[in-house]
Amino acid sequence: MKLVQNSTLLIAIFLGSFISFAQNFEGSWTGAVQGLPLVFEISQSDGVYTAKMQSPKQSKTFLPVSEITVDGDQINMSLASFKIKYTGKIEGEKINGTFSQGTFSTPMLLEKKAYVEEKLNRPQEPKPPFPYQVEEVVFKNPKAGEINLAGTLTLPNNIKNPPVAILISGSGPQDRNEELLGHKPFLVIAHHLTQNGVAVLRYDDRGVAQSEGTQKGATSADFATDVEAAISYLKSRNDVDQNKIGLIGHSEGGLIAPIVIANKENDVAFFISLAGPGVRGDKVLLPQLRKSAELAGANPADLDFEMKMMQQLFDKIVASEKLTTAEMNEELKKNLNSIAEEAPTNLKAKYTDSFANTLSSQFSNEWMRYFLRYDPKNNLSKVTCPVLAINGSLDYQVIPEINLDGMKSAFAKAKNKDVTIKELPGLNHLFQNATTGSAIEYETIEETFDPAALELMSSWINQRF
Repeated sequence: MKLVQNSTLLIAIFLGSFISFAQNFEGSWTGAVQGLPLVFEISQSDGVYTAKMQSPKQSKTFLPVSEITVDGDQINMSLASFKIKYTGKIEGEKINGTFSQGTFSTPMLLEKKAYVEEKLNRPQEPKPPFPYQVEEVVFKNPKAGEINLAGTLTLPNNIKNPPVAILISGSGPQDRNEELLGHKPFLVIAHHLTQNGVAVLRYDDRGVAQSEGTQKGATSADFATDVEAAISYLKSRNDVDQNKIGLIGHSEGGLIAPIVIANKENDVAFFISLAGPGVRGDKVLLPQLRKSAELAGANPADLDFEMKMMQQLFDKIVASEKLTTAEMNEELKKNLNSIAEEAPTNLKAKYTDSFANTLSSQFSNEWMRYFLRYDPKNNLSKVTCPVLAINGSLDYQVIPEINLDGMKSAFAKAKNKDVTIKELPGLNHLFQNATTGSAIEYETIEETFDPAALELMSSWINQRF
């Protein structure tokens, strides 16, 4: 009898141990980083876990988790393309862990519950029925393995063969509305322009929403071929004016458009740059990093050192075009370890091997290296079609006094006679009326796009076409 009792006890202990380690990670887990919600959808089949992540205020698209491991009550997930990692420990219906992206790291609690979307007030977002034609379209990019790119074409009513604009999004994976933090600026722009007689084609970036392909390994030059495919598609239609196809690029989109124009000068009738770069990428990014840190209240002495460090890294990247990604990664690690020895005492603890590995990986990828080396003046100086270039005075991402001056000199070199360059007072990088221009304000501002800037765009186009 005693033996039976002991056996039962052993079995109970074994089962209890098994149950404690067979944790249920499956389901929807919701958390937040600095107020920005994140959702992880975790599935399991035959003992193999898969997951996907969404930043619902930035995009409706779920991004596949590239690696996930579960060991008892521990879980590790990573999205290699975005340098994102999450490590945590499950405790009932919660996972306590740490979220990191690049050199940034912060605690993040995940709770087992579905994300409930907070209804944000976006008064400019148009609602159907629309006073114009709306057509869902698909076109192929033969230079990217025949991938299908999906978009929306809006056509004015009662206008035969109107001029047409292609909207080109900024950096990172963007859907056709360039949706960010509940704002849909491309939807607002398309709605305004189409009501004012200009057809608009906007599309999901490659690898986003309904478009095929991948962002991995792609550079601005690759994204330019997607725009070329959009032009070819419009030229195949008989309901738009094939001689009045224009490009409207926001941020990186304003860098991509001149690449396309240089290759297809006779196919582009006009160009509108919305906070597009006018100087080489490193000269865009370094002031952006400094301004962002200043807005966040960084210590001036620490900031000076870190900007000196970034300048050295950028100089190395710009001068090392022929290095492979792996070679560039190793060179940056060496540079960072050397620079770390000169760091102020209060910063030395930050410059660990892990910090060097993360930062070198982030800045050695194909997109970043291309961006830092690329000088848009070379192609801007070939743009002879009508140009409208606008920036907000509070834009900290593409600082107007640096970039508009760069554009001005490039267009002068092109001897372009129809160039309008304006710095719009009080607007941020998204062309919202802002207080400081900080990214923290993007979500809290209800306005999506300044109405006066919209009117400037439509009237400028209609005066010419």
